[in-house]
Amino acid sequence: MKYVKFQDKELSRLGYGIMRLPTEGDAFGGPVDIEESMNLIKHAYDNGINYFDTAYFYHGGKSENIIGKALARFPRESYYLADKFPGNFIKIADNKLSMDFGPMMPSEAYGHASEIFEKQLEKCGVDYFDFYLLHGLSENTFDLYSDRKWGIVDHMLEEKKKGRIKHFGFSTHASYEGLVKIINHWDCFEFCLIQHNYLDARLQDSLKKYELLTEKGIKVFVMEPVRGGKLANPGEKPVEILKAARPDATPANWAFRYLIDQPNNMVILSGMTKMEQLEENIETFSKDDPLTEADKAALDKVVESMGDFIPCTACRYCTETCPMQLDIPTLIETYNEAAVEFTWLVGGALAGMPNDKKPAACTRCGACNSHCPQKVDIPEVMGKFQALIEKNQPPMPPKND
Repeated sequence: MKYVKFQDKELSRLGYGIMRLPTEGDAFGGPVDIEESMNLIKHAYDNGINYFDTAYFYHGGKSENIIGKALARFPRESYYLADKFPGNFIKIADNKLSMDFGPMMPSEAYGHASEIFEKQLEKCGVDYFDFYLLHGLSENTFDLYSDRKWGIVDHMLEEKKKGRIKHFGFSTHASYEGLVKIINHWDCFEFCLIQHNYLDARLQDSLKKYELLTEKGIKVFVMEPVRGGKLANPGEKPVEILKAARPDATPANWAFRYLIDQPNNMVILSGMTKMEQLEENIETFSKDDPLTEADKAALDKVVESMGDFIPCTACRYCTETCPMQLDIPTLIETYNEAAVEFTWLVGGALAGMPNDKKPAACTRCGACNSHCPQKVDIPEVMGKFQALIEKNQPPMPPKND
């Protein structure tokens, strides 16, 4: 197992994300297969994985209990446990921090962030967290996390002073601009967990976010390295390209090696459901196998084969003449994502838009086209996007990262 230095700690570069544990009968959202989960976590630990990541509502609120029980078999100083404050599910109601998780677990309400933090320690069976994050700090949760009335950040910094949080950070699905706002507002974060992979480097500016965090001295931790499994099974044409370049490498191996090559990626999380996945990933993270220039070119070909991306540079010349005042660059960025895979991120982005700012609001007047340096037929793209929306019921965000 390869390790990386994070301050005074040696972290395994492969981390275990406790959000996709095996379920009984392999049923999605079903009860966790406790015995198999215990076997997987022990095998990971025995083979050098020392970073384990959980959150308040993973597996319907059971993840913290499960990882706590699993890790209790080992010396506390021999592993690092990460947990997250569930601000991305909190709404203020009756002057309380109210959480409604839908059918996955009962609604809850708390008077102060400290109550939630204490409950998490208890569920995990530990006295401190090695790494603690604000979960889902983004444009949607910025106001909550920055509200001094609730003092969420202030409280966590007090816990850090007490030693019950060793390292403090945040996870985010924010846009690049949203990430800039977050970094400019707070200077207390040591690390940031982002969705990053070779496809999202194109679709979500994840490489640009990585570079920003690196420039600001914030360490990067990675979620969704294989994009929920899509990059482990990317389709016939991508597999053909990858096999031609390296016949013995799996698609997942390619995805992980892309991230391993970037030195500020500290820990790369994988939610490993099956023993064969775990063993394959352990092998990948136990070798020095950097990407060659030919490998990078192959990945570029894979990305191009996965979608007909609209070459928008977000110059915003088009928005100056749009009579509907549509945020055309953002709509095109979201379309590129939807054209590859209509994920919950697409659904969430659309849900956050007023109806008069969605693709259907485009009048097809064409005033924007003459101002586009990339010669994009913008009304045509809006039409294609609207057709995609009508074809796909926008997914709801998952109950985890």
